[in-house]
Amino acid sequence: MNNAKMWLVVKPTVGVPLFLSAVALGSFAVHVAVLSNTTWVADFLSGKPLGAGMAAATTEAVVPHVASYVPQGAQEVLVTLPDGTTARAILQMPETMAALK
Repeated sequence: MNNAKMWLVVKPTVGVPLFLSAVALGSFAVHVAVLSNTTWVADFLSGKPLGAGMAAATTEAVVPHVASYVPQGAQEVLVTLPDGTTARAILQMPETMAALK
């Protein structure tokens, strides 16, 4: 046993239950984190097709259209970010940028 000297400091009647309870508490914390931060686990456990929770989450994150000004000679692009939010970007040609300087 590599750590035999540890039991000279900590009694096995205290150390073993303390170690096992720490492992159980850590395991419980990991499971709670997985269940609260993913959508597919809840779908799997309830028998729904995988991804059904994600489809519901992405439909709630729809951004309303906002009127914007696009300069002449530029192109407006709708960008969808990995978290599902959208943003508008205005692309201008290099000639237009040189004329503005």
